[in-house]
Amino acid sequence: MQKTLELYSYEIITKQQEDLLQRAAECLARSFTGIDVSGKWVQEPMVGQLSIDYEDLYDFTKEYLDSTVEQGYCAVAKDSSNHIVGVLAGDTNAPQIIGEDIFEGSFSDMNVILRVLEDVSERFMDDYERRNGKEIEDGELLHLFMLGVTAETGRHEIIQQLGNKLFEKASSEGLKAVIGEATNPKSIRVMGKYNNMNKYIDVEGNFIVHKYEDNHRLKGIPSSIADGTYILIKEL
Repeated sequence: MQKTLELYSYEIITKQQEDLLQRAAECLARSFTGIDVSGKWVQEPMVGQLSIDYEDLYDFTKEYLDSTVEQGYCAVAKDSSNHIVGVLAGDTNAPQIIGEDIFEGSFSDMNVILRVLEDVSERFMDDYERRNGKEIEDGELLHLFMLGVTAETGRHEIIQQLGNKLFEKASSEGLKAVIGEATNPKSIRVMGKYNNMNKYIDVEGNFIVHKYEDNHRLKGIPSSIADGTYILIKEL
């Protein structure tokens, strides 16, 4: 059987590659809103619960990529037909807490997801400051913000290779760690097995997690699918 490394190629894209940026945003939006993988429907649980549509998510992902791609942390996987089938994108900006709704109209429910992400991020920031005696600075951590895979074959290997690409770059540039938010147990398992990322434990010995059962808009997510959004970390 042909190895996944031979089926796909990997690269970090730049702002000048507008076509690849557009297709990367399409891949992310498709994977978040849901795709059929060998007869099984796979989607991001909060997006599914809130019924956020593809067009709005595409605009959001494209805007994020446009604003961060110059940092050099958007990696894509391409198949033999040059289709983008996997994207891992992040940035090295210090986390920011907006603290208010910023999305409107048909995309207003994205505010629910924003508040979940800000909840775990703020707790992580506070814990980081307690441990280190200072706030997080730009260029200190790699924050993995978006992961999407639309390929049916070799999905785990794609995630591993995309992660390797960004982790090696982050390490070579002297970053201290890689962090990210995992919104479902499958992501936690995959990122743990293939990228050595684990649930972050705060100074009091607790996971940093936003439980869906405690969120009136997200409590409809079955616990068998996902119980919450966790902070993951990998020291470099």
